[in-house]
Amino acid sequence: MIVEVKDSGIGIPETEIPYVINRFYRVDKARSRKNGGNGLGLPIAHRLLNFYNGALKIESKNGEWTKVTITIPLIEKVFINV
Repeated sequence: MIVEVKDSGIGIPETEIPYVINRFYRVDKARSRKNGGNGLGLPIAHRLLNFYNGALKIESKNGEWTKVTITIPLIEKVFINV
C-alpha cells in the first residue's frame, strides 16, 4: 500500500531532508513549539514503518512544496484452525 501526502507550504531545503526524521528536529530554527508541532510526527512514523518493513520517502522543493510517501508492504492473512 502506498500513501502520498503533498502540501504547498514552505518546503524543506534538500540538505535538511535527512534530518527531519530525527526527534525534535525543526527545519526553521526560529519556530517555537507555541507555533505548532513537536518534531515527533515523522520520527514516529519512520520507526513504525521500519518495524513493519515499510518505507518513508520525503521529497521537497524549497519554498514550494513537500511530499511524503509512505509504503507499507501488505501481507496475506493467515488463518490457523485450532
